[in-house]
Amino acid sequence: MSDEVFRAVARELGDGFPPENVLYPVNARLRASYPDGLTIADIIDVFLDDSAVGVRTALTSRLRQWDAESVETWVGSTTPQSPERRARIYDLLGLPVDAHAEMDAHFPREGGPVVIAAQQPWDPWYTSERRREHDFYWRAYKRVLADKNWDEATIGKLDIATTEVVHRLADPTRPEPYQSKGLVVGYVQSGKTANFSGVVAKAIDAGYRLVIVLTGTIEILRSQTQRRLDMELVGRQNISAGVDDDYANDEDWRNGNFLEHEIDPNKTNEIPAIRRLTTSTFDYKSLLAGLSALHFETVDHSLPLNDPKNLYPSNIRIAVVKKNVSSLKKLVADLKKVPTELDQIPALIIDDEADQASVNTIDPKKMKTEQIERTAINGQIAEILGLLKRAQYIGYTATPFANVFVDPEDSVNVFPSDFIVSLERPAPYMGGADFHDLDDLDDLDDLEDDDKTPANSNQKAYVRDLRAECDEDRSAEQLRALDSFVLTGAIKLFRESKGVRPYRHHTMLVHESVKQAEHDAVANDFKALWKSAGYSQAKSLARLDKLWAEDFAVVSAARGSELPNPESFAELEEFIGAAYDKISEGTSPVIVVNGAAEKDYKQDSLDFQERGVWKILVGGTKLSRGFTVEGLTITYYTRRTGQADTLMQMGRWFGFRPGYRDLVRLFIGRTVGGPAGADYDMYKAFEAIVRDEQEFRNELTRFSGVNEKGEPWVTPRDVPPMVFQQLPWLRPTARNKMFNADLVYRGMGGESFSFTMQPPRGDGSINARHFGAVTPLLKSLDETGSFNFVDKDDVSRSFTARYGIVPAHVVLEAVDQFEWANGWDFGPHREALSTAIESGLLEDFAVLLPYPKTREPIEIKGWHEKLPIVNRKRQEREYRTGFTGTAVRERDAIEHIAGTPKKNGGPLAGALHRKTRGALILVFANDPAPRQLKRAQAGPVDSRDFATLFSYALPHAAEPLGRIGFRVRQSGTGAIVDAN
Repeated sequence: MSDEVFRAVARELGDGFPPENVLYPVNARLRASYPDGLTIADIIDVFLDDSAVGVRTALTSRLRQWDAESVETWVGSTTPQSPERRARIYDLLGLPVDAHAEMDAHFPREGGPVVIAAQQPWDPWYTSERRREHDFYWRAYKRVLADKNWDEATIGKLDIATTEVVHRLADPTRPEPYQSKGLVVGYVQSGKTANFSGVVAKAIDAGYRLVIVLTGTIEILRSQTQRRLDMELVGRQNISAGVDDDYANDEDWRNGNFLEHEIDPNKTNEIPAIRRLTTSTFDYKSLLAGLSALHFETVDHSLPLNDPKNLYPSNIRIAVVKKNVSSLKKLVADLKKVPTELDQIPALIIDDEADQASVNTIDPKKMKTEQIERTAINGQIAEILGLLKRAQYIGYTATPFANVFVDPEDSVNVFPSDFIVSLERPAPYMGGADFHDLDDLDDLDDLEDDDKTPANSNQKAYVRDLRAECDEDRSAEQLRALDSFVLTGAIKLFRESKGVRPYRHHTMLVHESVKQAEHDAVANDFKALWKSAGYSQAKSLARLDKLWAEDFAVVSAARGSELPNPESFAELEEFIGAAYDKISEGTSPVIVVNGAAEKDYKQDSLDFQERGVWKILVGGTKLSRGFTVEGLTITYYTRRTGQADTLMQMGRWFGFRPGYRDLVRLFIGRTVGGPAGADYDMYKAFEAIVRDEQEFRNELTRFSGVNEKGEPWVTPRDVPPMVFQQLPWLRPTARNKMFNADLVYRGMGGESFSFTMQPPRGDGSINARHFGAVTPLLKSLDETGSFNFVDKDDVSRSFTARYGIVPAHVVLEAVDQFEWANGWDFGPHREALSTAIESGLLEDFAVLLPYPKTREPIEIKGWHEKLPIVNRKRQEREYRTGFTGTAVRERDAIEHIAGTPKKNGGPLAGALHRKTRGALILVFANDPAPRQLKRAQAGPVDSRDFATLFSYALPHAAEPLGRIGFRVRQSGTGAIVDAN
């Protein structure tokens, strides 16, 4: 096909328009050159032609938008991101059914954010037409992202995610006020600020005229957020129109890197200008005589501000305020004096790090009066919501547990009663899962530690243990971390010399304590170590050469082979001194970052905006929530905390690491002292909360969308019981934030669930009882056969298992004898299991016992035959509880037997399927006493020394749509609220 045809087809794939038959308008455009016209087969050939780059790019973008659309009438009854939606799109484009499969293969569905939402009391308003009419600030923000080298696909996904949020807000021109409250769940340091900046841009385009951004409790974070919004959204013209010159010494301001709008909003009546109520150097201050700054302009005084005639010409006010009682009180006081009627002002409140300080932490059971008591900051936020009847509240966090435990019956609280949006994990992001071996459990768990390599194990690649038992050992571990910091700085400079984009920042984070006095001691330790390490002398080269050869050369070969890497340490030597010089510049190589006044320290200021930072940062809270540590490469972490959300927020090593992902190292305490002399493994603690968070997100995904009646499966008030606590000492959030609901029923037909949440081993008696409980099942396994599964590379493989058919009531009797970890309740699963049996929807189970190909069965004391025993990770020491998985690969087989569509466990699994049959996998996992160093390799083995794990899937026909039920404590009714 010719370029003329390509251009004609691409023009019919315009941004923001619905899918329509493409053949007729294309032929109209090509009438002169192609009088006989093209056929639909020709159009399909163009879509699939790799040389038609413009067409493929445009079609990919439109399919992404159309797949996600949720408000336009053309979608019919189809749901976003579904096969039915894609088929609907193809039909509207005029593509025949026989072309759909090939189109899907070339343009697969990309997925999108997961949404849990209540039904909204209005018709869709944020339509594509509305978005096209008012898009000045969103288009400007997209240009900024493109200039930052965001690709089209990433910007497109942000477009979809932000639209998903904005269309769940109330129409700012709506006659009746409505407060929509929602929560956006991202990942730690994963680009949440980019998302809420996009939401702000679209919201002000849509008509929101007062924007309040709450940024956490520390000024360093507030200032960082203000600057980013100013630089990427507010723009030079709007900043220059004010009286403040807070960026006079800013390197990016002087170099012209702040957004320059195509049209100056201050010189036209067509585009609203933005007026800043805060600056990068000043939090909110009382306006006093300057209250006119909050007086909104109107064209027609006979109409309210929210009328479109007045709203769109009116300028925007934006305040970036930290969650500080004094600042918030000043804002509340000024709002009460605003001459514009407050119930006419469409306002947007963005609460960054929404689980910090915003939540009301007073236990409802302990309230002394009918009036709801509030913690100080929550009280101020509640008052703002009370004053601004048109205020929309959106919380942003990576650790949402505190927010979903808020009392939903409190009408002015921050519970996300209207929606929860769980963002996708960005492709280049380096998060918790990248530092732990969460996948391929069967492959990795059967390997001894010596067999794991940087190529097959994230832990081997990026994690270095801290196990010091004396000061000498501690100094040696600190020196290795410091050497790693210097060496990675040299590698970055080497890569720059080979044409890689310059690394403006290179940092090391040391986080050992929350106490400021201890920060001083740690900083002094590293200053002394820096002086004694000898980086400016030849004596350090042998040490760094060894570290390079044993660590960084190996990991970079496995994980960073696409980047320039030295072939020998000799190529790095000249850059060691240069890295040392950059780190040594200024007052000291170490900067203490905590709540103390900077005047108390003789050191350089920490400002990632004004200059490049190559430093060792020592601190606590200030280097936790929300604050982005730029260029972070080496982390030295030994601090313990008892809340999962607090611990996750300390994971500053999560984030985007362009051009140096392979150099990142986490030095983490494996024996951190705690109460009563107990030791705590912080690496295992992080692994536990990463798994808990992953399961929480999976639950949101399972129950997003609507049922056959078009009603939501669950609403935000049903979410709290989906939060699981794996470690007894590590709660999801603080106790004073967990007051809401109980999960009482959980049934997902055809979907397997692993029941690995077992209590600590203790003396092994629980293991022995569990084995005894399943012996009736073992006696029924009288057949052997082969089953299939699809591995992570989409390759079909097989496994051998003994199997048999067991009555459902026998299985129920067996699992009833199991004990579970504190903080986890088998009850909701049991309720679904017993209900299915009683209703006749579940008659029996196919029970499978897989036999590993590389591990021979072992003789069991007191049992008449050998059984397979595999390796599974268990939490260690006093608090160890639960295992990492049951049988990940074998789940295809039991889900196929249970009747799940599109699962393929092989011919035998298909033959075993019955409508009323579930399926269960048994696994026996090594669980020796702590003093026993070796896992069992040969028998006989005592039943106390292995754990009995299982996964099962209920018949798909028993709960084809899935159902979960809750009991809400606050209402006092005790009623179960079904999701179906």
